[in-house]
Order: sequence, then C-alpha cells, then structure tokens
Amino acid sequence: MPSKHSLELRRQVGQLLIMGFDGTAMSQRLRVMLSKFQPGGIILFKRNLEDAAQTHALLREAQKASSAPIFLCVDMEGGTVDRLRDVVAPMPSVAEVAAAGSKKLFRKHGRLIGEEIRTLGFNTDFAPVLDLQLEPSQNVLTTRTVSPKPKQTIVYAREFLRGLRDSDVLGCGKHFPGLGEASLDTHAELPSISKPWKRLWKEDLLPYRKLGHDLPFVMVAHAEVTGDNVPASLSKKWMRGILRKKIGYRGLIITDDLDMGGVLASATIDDAAVETLRCGADMFLICQKEESVRQAFEAVLKRAEQDGKFAELIAEKSKRVHDAKKRSKALKKHVPPSKQKTMERLTRRILEFSEEVRAHSMPPDEVPG
Repeated sequence: MPSKHSLELRRQVGQLLIMGFDGTAMSQRLRVMLSKFQPGGIILFKRNLEDAAQTHALLREAQKASSAPIFLCVDMEGGTVDRLRDVVAPMPSVAEVAAAGSKKLFRKHGRLIGEEIRTLGFNTDFAPVLDLQLEPSQNVLTTRTVSPKPKQTIVYAREFLRGLRDSDVLGCGKHFPGLGEASLDTHAELPSISKPWKRLWKEDLLPYRKLGHDLPFVMVAHAEVTGDNVPASLSKKWMRGILRKKIGYRGLIITDDLDMGGVLASATIDDAAVETLRCGADMFLICQKEESVRQAFEAVLKRAEQDGKFAELIAEKSKRVHDAKKRSKALKKHVPPSKQKTMERLTRRILEFSEEVRAHSMPPDEVPG
C-alpha cells in the first residue's frame, strides 16, 4: 500500500495537470484515469461534444470522479476557435467583434461566451487571445486577434474579461509573450521570433503588463523569442524572470498543450512536463494523447520522488493552484442541466449578437483605444 507521503505527492502532481481525453461519455477507462491522476482540470474539444445535455453530463461526471473542485476548461474564442458552434450556435470571431468598435459589444462577447459555456457546465475559458495582429502571423492566427495596436487589444480584452466575470467564468490571456511575430503554427512547429526587447516590452508585452490583475491564467507559448534556444514554455527567463518578476503577474501560469509540435521539437513529453514546472509554470496542459498524460504525470512524480527540492516546488505550486480554486467563485457555482427553452433562448441571443456585430462593423483603424 502506498505511504501517506506518496499519496499526497501524487495528489500534488495531479493538481498541476489539465488533461484532454477521447470520448463523449464517462467510460470506465476514463473514470479510472481521472481517479488515478486526480487532475487539476480537464479540457474538452469538439471530439468530446455532441449536444448540451451530453456535455453537461460529461463535465458533471468528471467532477464527481475528482476529490477536489476542478477547472472545467474549453478554448472558446468565437470564429475559427469555436468548439460549441454545432452544440449551440456559431459565435462571431474576435476580429469581427473588434471591428464593431464598441466596448459594450466587447463585453457582450465575453458575457455571451461565458453564459454559453457556463450553461453547458464549464467554468474556465482559455481566452482572450492577446497576440497582436501583425503581418508575420496573419496566415496562422487569421481572425483570432484584435489589432496590430496593443492599446486596442487591451480595450477589447479588458471588456471581454469583464463579460466572462459577469458569467462567473475564469479567463486566460494567451499566448505569452506573444505570437504576433510568429510565422509558423506552434501546433506543428517551433517558431523563432526576433524582435528588440524595447519593442517587445512596449508592444507584445503591454497587454500582459496592463491586464495582469484581470487574468486568472496566463498561457505561455511554444515559441523561441529573441535568440533563446528554448521555447518560452521551457524558459526560466520568460516565466520566472519576465512574467513573474518584471511584470509582477500573480495568477496561475499554464503552458500551451505539451502535445504540440512546437515544444516537442525541443523536448520529449516527459522532459517538457518536468522542465516547464521547474522553469516557472504552475500547471501544464496535455490535450491530445492519453498516453502523453500518463507519461508526463509519471515523469513529474518520479522526479519529485528523487529530488527533494523539486518535490518542494511541486508542493508550492499545488498550494498555489489550491488557493486559486478556493478563492474562485467560478468553481463554487454549479449550474443544473439546461432546459430546451433555455438553450433555444441562448441560441437566439447569439444569432442576434452576430447581427448586431455586423451592423456596427467599422474599419480596424477606427476601433477605440
């Protein structure tokens, strides 16, 4: 039988993991995985979603399999990153809403997305995107960004986050320190960004500097920046040095998916999970392969068992996650399954919002900020 210390260490490691999985229902295999790893959160993708009732039931069962409240996450931005378009209704993209030029609509975008995911049982949205709308990344980020101007990005993001909070949903700024200058897609490759520090500080990093208090999470990108030979997600300089110390961010630092080509170009999944925690991340995402979840969990656990200093770090990060959950209204609120009339009303409001956005559209250089 495992010792009390061993069980506590496993629990601490689990709290630092947000995992994806296959399937649309709570299978015995999934229940065993959740019970074994006790993850700090789960994330659902289109492959997990069929309809509102099924989504709500899956999230409820996942929470039941955990001994502590968990982050129930989704990537929901609108436009090209809209996991719920076939479950509820298509949501306008960030670029479309930004072009409407109305703070009221920016906040409404966040509030409607918040209501949508909250109604389905989620409590965490990995949005908004804070990357700048710069020429190198246009083919990759397309309509996911607000503007080339950081101040306009801040205006939209601040209102969007207020909208999420109105709906008791946690938000996340991404992808630190910024993918606006990245011409490669981090899902497949590791981009290298070369930009003078002064311009990075004044431009790409400005949204994080101004919005830090509004962001429950900051997601770190898999991109080499200004001559580093490792991605920011494996960089002590970027996470501890710049995000924590220089910017003063106090929320939770989470990596982008460690199953992505951008980070696997630099490290195995085992090493990436250990190294990202050692370098400053509080939590790591593994979204695609269940085998990767197992490998990463076991690698972090093994390192903590062998290295007392690393074990202390894990305990410290686990406490930070626990404290964030304890403070969060979003994790305390449990929404019952929605009636069909509620879903029909929500669908109608999203479609009406799309019309409103189209009616208010204006050229990007006239957006307030």
